Amino acid sequence: MDALLLAGLLGAVGGLTRGLIGLLKALALKRRIIWQYWLITVSIALIIGLFVGIIFDFDYRLSLLAGYAGTDILEGIYKSFKVQKLYIAPRR
Repeated sequence: MDALLLAGLLGAVGGLTRGLIGLLKALALKRRIIWQYWLITVSIALIIGLFVGIIFDFDYRLSLLAGYAGTDILEGIYKSFKVQKLYIAPRR
């Protein structure tokens, strides 16, 4: 299977897993389910899994996790690569 397709599918599987947990929670609380929102969320998870798979050399575990974590993982990746400011005190 093409690595790009696999990364996207695993992202979607992660998103579906998270979405199913949300559906079970909504059913337990007897809340109305908005199916369009659910489909959009899974689609975004597919895209996130795809891009994280591309960025990190098609690691299937990270694509799956990225789909499950959604945009939270993008923020974590950004923070991990964010350059910290370094202050150098003047010599005395």
